[in-house]
Amino acid sequence: MTAGGLEPLDQSIVQELAADGRRSFTDLAERVGLSVSAVHQRVRRLEQRGVILGYTARLDGEQIGLPLTALISLTPNDPGAPDDYPQRIQHIKEIESCYSVAGDESYILLVRVQSPLALEDLLRRIREAAKVSTRTTVVLSTPFEGRSPTF
Repeated sequence: MTAGGLEPLDQSIVQELAADGRRSFTDLAERVGLSVSAVHQRVRRLEQRGVILGYTARLDGEQIGLPLTALISLTPNDPGAPDDYPQRIQHIKEIESCYSVAGDESYILLVRVQSPLALEDLLRRIREAAKVSTRTTVVLSTPFEGRSPTF
């Protein structure tokens, strides 16, 4: 067993799929030196164990009409309030990711919107739904994003 309790072959499979989640079982088998059926079984087992959480397409925000990316830090208005902010805001579709963090803020959100006006509206909706104060950082450019973890 190696990183995170993965066997070396499973680690290789995970790294290959992280690089290209559309890789066929045949291609994957060739790359890791197993039969197609053995790779298929291992991938299914990795999915069942929750190592592989799913497969997605990475989209270009500019080209899909969401050119503005921002990070929004949430700080509770009432420190004694229940920590249920993710449940209060999960219905807001512009929120791509929600991270629980250590520090002054409780959560940091990654959001994508159409415009500064849309961001202003989103901030209002987040504040109303979660009863929090926000601090926003607008992303100017993204040199890289969505890197896969290395072992």
